[in-house]
Amino acid sequence: MDNNVRERVIKCFETTFPTLPKSAIPSASQASVAEWDSVATVTLMNVLEDEFHTELDLEQIAKLDSFDHVCDNVEAQLSSRKDGA
Repeated sequence: MDNNVRERVIKCFETTFPTLPKSAIPSASQASVAEWDSVATVTLMNVLEDEFHTELDLEQIAKLDSFDHVCDNVEAQLSSRKDGA
């Protein structure tokens, strides 16, 4: 994973979940973060879209349930944009 992408995703999590310690973000998931509900997921998507100047696929929203899955999704979006898809 690109460390720059990872750090930018961490900043997005910090914006969306301001009470979550930075050290807890890499292991964050909907199951471990009480305030991570459907509204927080949409907020996180919007923050990510603003940060990465991309549009995330709404069909993937259910899969955005952990820090790792969010990073994977963002990297896939950035990769497909580079490939011209």
